[in-house]
Amino acid sequence: MSSCCTPDGSCNTDKATETSTATVVADGHTTVYKVNGVGSAHCQSVVAKAIGGLDNVISVDVEIGTGLVTITTGGAPDDDLIAKTIGEAGYEYAGRA
Repeated sequence: MSSCCTPDGSCNTDKATETSTATVVADGHTTVYKVNGVGSAHCQSVVAKAIGGLDNVISVDVEIGTGLVTITTGGAPDDDLIAKTIGEAGYEYAGRA
């Protein structure tokens, strides 16, 4: 869990915002993952920025509270790389949703 969140999963920020980008690609694959510990806008931003920086990632949408992360990639997603990136960002990868 990231340092912005308390042990009970609540977070220290108080403003929720949507973080997403979209691009139309003929070969895009959309996959939904579950990430534990996304309880604030700050957490949402950290996860979106980490995943969005990966090659082949076209768009990322991170839901606060549910931890559902929808990723569109220009080809098949690399689940192992996504899991590693989420872990390095300080969050717990819980697999595909």
